[in-house]
Amino acid sequence: MLGVDDLSISFGGLNALSGLSFEVAKGEIFALIGPNGAGKSTVFNVITGLYRPSRGRVTFRGDDLLALAPHQIARRGVARTFQNTEVFRQLTAIDNVLIGRHIHLRAGVIRGAFGLPAVRREEGRARESAHALLARFGLDDVAGIEAGSLPLGVQKRLEIARALAAEPRLLLLDEPAGGLNPTETQTLMEVIRRLRDESGLAIVVVEHDMELVMGISDRVAVLDHGRKIAEGRPREIATDPGVIEAYLGSEDER
Repeated sequence: MLGVDDLSISFGGLNALSGLSFEVAKGEIFALIGPNGAGKSTVFNVITGLYRPSRGRVTFRGDDLLALAPHQIARRGVARTFQNTEVFRQLTAIDNVLIGRHIHLRAGVIRGAFGLPAVRREEGRARESAHALLARFGLDDVAGIEAGSLPLGVQKRLEIARALAAEPRLLLLDEPAGGLNPTETQTLMEVIRRLRDESGLAIVVVEHDMELVMGISDRVAVLDHGRKIAEGRPREIATDPGVIEAYLGSEDER
């Protein structure tokens, strides 16, 4: 589904990523972990076209993503959330989801201005789809509430619902558990597992919460200073000496 090969990128002489390679299969939950500044969010920014690497390849279902603009990548079926929750705070929950759906709407501005029957039907279908997504995430009771007034845990679910409105085949979740309490994290874990099981999505998660990572991931890759230092199943990663040192430091440093 997703292939990252020999990916490198620098900022002002600092190597953010160096020779990173990994693959993600359909229906797989793949986690990227590592200390702060390891390059995890940079990977997402390259995949979605926000950054251009100095070297390497990124392919998605055979397409070269590095040759595409961000909106073209979204249309290919790649959607993401952000480290800092990025809901449209002054819009209602349902309007947030409708914005995620817009890349699939065919009516242009002129047709929309005339309110043609075909446009109204399309908008009606989009609204029905948005309501269904909200219900799927237990958010149907907040459809008409401004997103900025919702609790953080609800905003996190809303942001995932908005990403899914684009009908992706690859979902990138950037620290989805950040700022959540243990109960909210458990709910989020169930949501992510259900997404994979019901939709066959490939999901890549960047996360610091190790309970979530170890609880939902099929495979885990560990980054340190832009380099991959380990990859494997969660149990293998948890006992890897290089991973333990990257997180805790060596005996001489402690």
